[in-house]
Amino acid sequence: MKKVIALVFFMTILACKEEKKQEEVNTVSDEKEILKPISASDLETAVIYEANIRQYSPEGTFEAFTKDIPQLKQLGIKVIWLMPVFPISETKRKATGGEDSKFATDFPEEEQDKYLGSYYAVSDFTKINPEFGSIEDFRSLVNTAHDNGIYVILDWVPNHTGWDHTWLKTNPEYYTQDDKGEVVHPEDTDWTDVADLNYDNQEMRKEMIADMTYWLTNEGVDGFRCDVAGSVPTNFWEQAIPELRAKKDIFMLAEAWEPELLKDGLFDMGYAWDGHHAMNKIAQGEEKATAFINYMKDRNETYESNNILMNFVTNHDENSWNGTIKERMDNASETMTALSYLTPGMPLIYSGQEYDLDHRLLFFEKDSFPHTKGNTWKLLEKLAKLKNTSSALNGGKNPASFEEIEVGNENVLAFKRSKNGSTIIYVANLSNEKLKTKLPQKGKYIDYMSNSTLELNGDAIALGPWEYKILIE
Repeated sequence: MKKVIALVFFMTILACKEEKKQEEVNTVSDEKEILKPISASDLETAVIYEANIRQYSPEGTFEAFTKDIPQLKQLGIKVIWLMPVFPISETKRKATGGEDSKFATDFPEEEQDKYLGSYYAVSDFTKINPEFGSIEDFRSLVNTAHDNGIYVILDWVPNHTGWDHTWLKTNPEYYTQDDKGEVVHPEDTDWTDVADLNYDNQEMRKEMIADMTYWLTNEGVDGFRCDVAGSVPTNFWEQAIPELRAKKDIFMLAEAWEPELLKDGLFDMGYAWDGHHAMNKIAQGEEKATAFINYMKDRNETYESNNILMNFVTNHDENSWNGTIKERMDNASETMTALSYLTPGMPLIYSGQEYDLDHRLLFFEKDSFPHTKGNTWKLLEKLAKLKNTSSALNGGKNPASFEEIEVGNENVLAFKRSKNGSTIIYVANLSNEKLKTKLPQKGKYIDYMSNSTLELNGDAIALGPWEYKILIE
């Protein structure tokens, strides 16, 4: 009997200890900081990162990318845009692109497995591509990002689906059909691996919104980057986005330039395509530095002051189809990268850019790149620090001002950004020749990239080919 009493007493003490221990665990858990919904102030200083999970690592998995998320904070990343994470259609799986594109089935059977198809040929909007891992691996990625103060948005493909999508069997009326009643691929494109969706069908719209809502409410994502958003009727976005925003505060990025998509609480950000094209043309000697000032003037006339545009020197399309940064911009690469941070808006980093990516990543096959931190990592880290800390580089809905500095030289780009008493000047020689240029400013400035002091007195300053300076007042 004494042994029984002793045993009961021991078990009671043990239970009390375990209960206390569990209370301590719960207290720690309760004290864990939860990431607040994305806000307007976040967008003022944010850098966005496009993650190509397939090509990011030799493994091509969520897990391999997730372990690197903490160090993305060093680059000032506040938003991760995941390229499509959904299963890819097996039917009409693409092997090559362009007008003469081929399907995997056009090749010998023993070669077909290496052709993985396009991320944008989605077979199910509510599932995970098993190539990348499981839904638990995806959730770990989102949680890790949130733990590091980083938001996650999904690349959403609203214009079309892959030919395996169940809607083609259950609801063919969801798709655009020709006069024979056959479903067609998007008109005037070579996107033969996808079926065009019919936005006249109201039930399809409801299904699309429901699928988007799933990722917000069930999986905790923070918004969407919407592929070819301008090819979808604007009235769909007027219907969908308010419904999505009613669920939580989200960030919406449109792969589009159309200003109407940025009005009235629709998309938060669009693409600075014209700015990107101007940078390419200047780097290739087709335009002078004045082309960028002209672009900014047109931009100010086209968009409202609280519209945000994404500035970029590369992305998945540019890299795979038009060339690497070095191919397109050569010796102007660093100067243009800095310009993408100094221009009003939000700068983009594409997977591998931070590691001096020097080749075109395959689009339909497995590829990867070395993860060696070199000059570009240091550059992006330094630019991010300035972007994240100086109000003069605010680029959200309440951006710092942009004012041209007239220097009388068509090869020199000079402007200043100001807000809340902070001023930053960008001046660059956008040519292959050495030159001297006047700057009307006077006083002592910090030459940010060289960590030195520069005194301006109205005289000319010398700049080497493609040399730029970021001057802090």
